Amino acid sequence: MSEILIEEILDLIPHRYPFVLVDRVMSCEVNECIHAIKNVTINEPFFTGHFPKKPVMPGVLMIEAMAQAAGILMLASDTQPSDEQALFVLAGVDHARFKQMVTPGDQLHLYLTLDKVRRGIAAFSGEIKVLDRVVCTASLLLAKR
Repeated sequence: MSEILIEEILDLIPHRYPFVLVDRVMSCEVNECIHAIKNVTINEPFFTGHFPKKPVMPGVLMIEAMAQAAGILMLASDTQPSDEQALFVLAGVDHARFKQMVTPGDQLHLYLTLDKVRRGIAAFSGEIKVLDRVVCTASLLLAKR
């Protein structure tokens, strides 16, 4: 699957401003992996308080961005027609590591790989890179609701 633009992302996930943390999907291999982008700008509402003189993107929001990208992968992979769109929610985070601060002007490259799906629970391994440097890694669980 090729690029997914913001309009299509908004059709897939329920998140809206200020909580949409994926701006574009660069590539998406159904039931396998996704590469998405989050552009970090000084206008992000969380920078007002985190931290006013040294703006740093909170780690929990990096994890949330990975979870949203993983959800997009699952929704783009879903071939079962239904009256109501499925919802994937973050069910677990393991082995999260933050290796470098993310600041305004950075472009996050989110890489998620689907490891397995069992009984409506999807397991992912993921990493975020800025300028080819890993800034965050984590294992995520998403539950279908």
